[in-house]
Amino acid sequence: MNPSTALARVLVDELARCGLAEAVIAPGSRSTPLALALVAHPGIRTHVRIDERSAAFLALGLARTARRAVALVCTSGTAAANFHPAVLEADQSGVPLLLLTADRPPELRGTGANQTVDQIALYGSAVRMFTEVGVPEPVPGMVAYWRSLACRAWAAASGRLPGPVHLNLAFRDPLVPDPDGAGEPWPESLAGRDGGRSWISMAGAPPLEAPPMVLPPVQRGVIVCGDGDYDPVPYLALAVQTGWPLLAEPTSNARRAEAVSTYRHLLAVPDFVAAHEPDIVVSVGRPGLSRQLLGYLRRAGRHVVVGEPTAFADPVRTATDVVPGVVAAATAEPDTPWSRSWRDAEAAARAATDELLDADDTLGELRLARDMAGHLPNGSLLFAGSSMPIRDLDATMPARCGARIIGNRGVSGIDGTVSTAVGAALAHQRDGGGPAAALIGDLALLHDQNGLITGPDEPRPDLALVVVNNDGGGIFSGLEQAGHPDFERVFGTPHGASMERVAAAAEVPYTRLEWAGDLPKALLGEGIRLIEVRTDRAESAAQRRRLQEEVTAALG
Repeated sequence: MNPSTALARVLVDELARCGLAEAVIAPGSRSTPLALALVAHPGIRTHVRIDERSAAFLALGLARTARRAVALVCTSGTAAANFHPAVLEADQSGVPLLLLTADRPPELRGTGANQTVDQIALYGSAVRMFTEVGVPEPVPGMVAYWRSLACRAWAAASGRLPGPVHLNLAFRDPLVPDPDGAGEPWPESLAGRDGGRSWISMAGAPPLEAPPMVLPPVQRGVIVCGDGDYDPVPYLALAVQTGWPLLAEPTSNARRAEAVSTYRHLLAVPDFVAAHEPDIVVSVGRPGLSRQLLGYLRRAGRHVVVGEPTAFADPVRTATDVVPGVVAAATAEPDTPWSRSWRDAEAAARAATDELLDADDTLGELRLARDMAGHLPNGSLLFAGSSMPIRDLDATMPARCGARIIGNRGVSGIDGTVSTAVGAALAHQRDGGGPAAALIGDLALLHDQNGLITGPDEPRPDLALVVVNNDGGGIFSGLEQAGHPDFERVFGTPHGASMERVAAAAEVPYTRLEWAGDLPKALLGEGIRLIEVRTDRAESAAQRRRLQEEVTAALG
């Protein structure tokens, strides 16, 4: 067996023993040994994408949803550079990825050899571990090195602080397996441990943790649940035990019955904020979706962050304590003037929100976000695009449970949106989940049109891609740039592209949706399909302002 094939087969086999079940391959020549080893392995489902950036975000969606590392393979050169945006998102969001970049052997580097760039530590500090694997040689000891390295990489990607891991693999020719009977015998057995066991067992006792912090029995406490893949139940229980309001961003998956769904609007009312200064705030995850919430965090007399000492979210630098967990004081009293004030404000703001959005059957951006969150059945997955889709969900989504909401909130880019949603739906439905939908903007779709292109032999999810087409960048209409004379060209960026033609080019079914009453039926279907909702940026911005005015008036 030639060395390149031996390394690839041993590495893939060991990763599968560790738990690898999905791999995404971007085609290329130098990565041939890895691609063939992955496709041949019976325990690994493979996905092939022609665009490395789309491939990387597909892997991100798979790994984020399955909560398990996914392998990502490419050839040498700019191919590996196209992984970088997804690597940054995986780093910030704590998503486990195994980046297997093929490379030219050392003797070709720095010589002007074709398709050769410096791939050493290509992703910098964004990875949990980097290893230059070295050129495979037919000498004793290689198998133990490769298998132990695979176990270390898996553990680094999947540990207490999960994230991307980068293995750079230099392959010499030949890159394809030897013909049957040809080639020199390998000097040692290529087999792994008996019984399918991994080379190194990582199933030891979990590290000891400090005990949870007992919170003081104060009335004026607030719980903030930001973006992240953590269990929201302890914080919902804490809200019940203490009576403290729970302010939950959509991708926290904590916006359930105990949560204040209208906090974004409440915290934009100066009189309300002045009357609701918190003595203590407990936060978990990564808050930062709204300026209102970040401003409120600055008012906390004490800010307790639940997280790891080496990696915790404190975007406004107000943390006073970082702890592994929190529990309510035994004397906590849930029914207080503080808790009743928040409940009354939530009821008034919720009524004002729904009254405005239900005034007619027109399907604007705010109503679309609210209704999508409400209409999806239990067991569904909803992917929320960056910019306005996730913010409109935050502004309008009522409390509900039974649906999982995710988004690329690590660095909040719009690149790779379609591919991430496709990967998330694939993982969700492989694990027995129900329908999947995505709410994204027109620029996000155009930025990742390649994410719609799926080969005839590739696994396909059932995914309704709902695209808000306001012919440009809607988020800027609500920011300071909106008054600049060059706003429309530089920030509004009208494109005039036809969503129907984009769908046709990718051979994806297309529907245009105009009325709110037609949304439930439009969401039904099989395969990947595109649903367009056309809106006007100026009208949407005006409605957002009216909504805030209505909530302010409702609070008296």
